Amino acid sequence: MAVRHRLIKVSPQAVWAVLADGTRYAEWVVGTSSSEPVRGLWPQVGSAIEYEIRVGPLRLSNETVVRYCEEGSELGLEARAGVLGTARISFRLRPWGPYCLVFVDEHPLQGVGGALHNVGVEALIQLRHRAMLARLAGLCEAQTGTDSEAEAEARTAAERPTRLHGRRRAAGHGTGGHA
Repeated sequence: MAVRHRLIKVSPQAVWAVLADGTRYAEWVVGTSSSEPVRGLWPQVGSAIEYEIRVGPLRLSNETVVRYCEEGSELGLEARAGVLGTARISFRLRPWGPYCLVFVDEHPLQGVGGALHNVGVEALIQLRHRAMLARLAGLCEAQTGTDSEAEAEARTAAERPTRLHGRRRAAGHGTGGHA
C-alpha cells in the first residue's frame, strides 16, 4: 500500500475546499489534464468526475467515483482506468496545530493494475503521491496567501541581519567607532 503524508500550511477546511471541488481535480492530481463532474454532487457518495489522461498523442478518458465521504476529514475514491483496472484512493485530513496533515493511501483493486502490483509499481506511486501532495499544498497555500515552507525560511533568513542591525542602531549600538 502506497501511503504518503504532507503537512500543508493551511487549515483542514482550506484543504477540504480544494478536495471537495471536482472541477479542480486536474489541477492537483498528477497525470490528469482536465476534469469535470459527470454524476451527482461531488463529493457526495456515488458522485463521479470524468477526467482525461494524456501521454504523448494518447488520450484516455477515466472516471473517479466517491465511495466514502466524511465531510471535512476523509474522502475515499475509486479511480476507474479502463483496461488498467481500478484503484482505491483515500485522503485523510488531520488538524496539526493551525495546519493540516494530509495522508493519501492508494492501492489497486481490480484489473491489470492489481495483477501487476509490485514493489516497483509501489515506488512509482510514491513518487506520484509526492508530486500530487506538493501540487495540492501549492493550490491550498496560494489560495490563502500562505508561503511555502522554503519561501518562508528564505525570507526569514534574508530579513534577520537587517532586523538585528536595525535594532542595534536604534539602541545606539553597533553604529561604528567608540565614544
